[in-house]
Formats: sequence, structure tokens, C-alpha cells
Amino acid sequence: MTKEKKAELLRVIKYTLFAASAGLVQFGSFTLLTEVTPLPYWPCYLISLVLSVVWNFTFNRKFTFKSAANVPIAMLKVLGYYVVFTPLSTYLGHLLVENAHWNEYLVEVLSMLVNFVTEFLFQRFLVFGKTIDTNAAAKKAAEDAATTPSAEPQENAEPVANDGENEE
Repeated sequence: MTKEKKAELLRVIKYTLFAASAGLVQFGSFTLLTEVTPLPYWPCYLISLVLSVVWNFTFNRKFTFKSAANVPIAMLKVLGYYVVFTPLSTYLGHLLVENAHWNEYLVEVLSMLVNFVTEFLFQRFLVFGKTIDTNAAAKKAAEDAATTPSAEPQENAEPVANDGENEE
């Protein structure tokens, strides 16, 4: 596997783990709002979605995409994604829960799965695409990797001459 493919696989794994933690934030706050307040589905969903978006953006910008992108601009791009995703998912969720009588937790999980996939692609290619691995931590890791000798054998390496000191 090439170095680039390994890096991308690691990026997907990190995104998945942070998205799962954001999912816990979203599902936990949604459950709390649903069970403790008299609010209907859509405000519970919207509040929990906003909490998870802030969580997810913060961690993925710093650790997954390691981006030094201008934070307000990156946030505006993510806001653009949610200007489309939120009304669609809120309206469709409302229709499924209130009109089709689907279970609100099933609808929440389905919305979260659609959000997981589409937001990864949006962030990977549109929000952070040109600024991946540009923050200080990524630059330091690249410098460290450049100065650390590789453990892999080199094809054109000269054999080390034995000077006879260790011979019997």
C-alpha cells in the first residue's frame, strides 16, 4: 500500500472515530431533549445536530485533516453544507416521524448515517481539500519523518565494508 493510500485510510479511520463521538453527542442530546422536554421532533433534532456539528468540525479540522485553513472560511463552507442538509433532513425527518409514524430514533440514526457519509466527502474535498496536512502538527510530523532514517532497505545501498575488527 502506498504512503498516500495509508494516509487516506488513516484519515477515514480518524474521521469515523470523531464522527462516532459526534454521533454520541448528537444522539445523547437528542435523547435528553426528547425524553425531558415537551419539544416536538424537529427542535430536538436541530439542537442536537448543531451540537454535533461544532464538535465534529473542531476535532476533524485539527486532527483528521490537520488543516491550517482560515477557520471562519472553513466554517462558512460547512455552514453551506448544512444550509442544504439541515432543511432537507429536518423536513424529511418530520414527515417520517409525524406523518408516516416512523420511530424518531430510527429516523435520527438514518439522518446521522447520511450526514456521516456526505459530510466526510464535503469536508475532504471542498472544505479542507487544498489545506490538508498544513497545520503545525502536520508540518512537524513531516519534518520528523524526513529526518528519521527509514527502516526499509534501500535498493541501491552500498554494502557496509567489514573492517575486520569483529572477525575471529
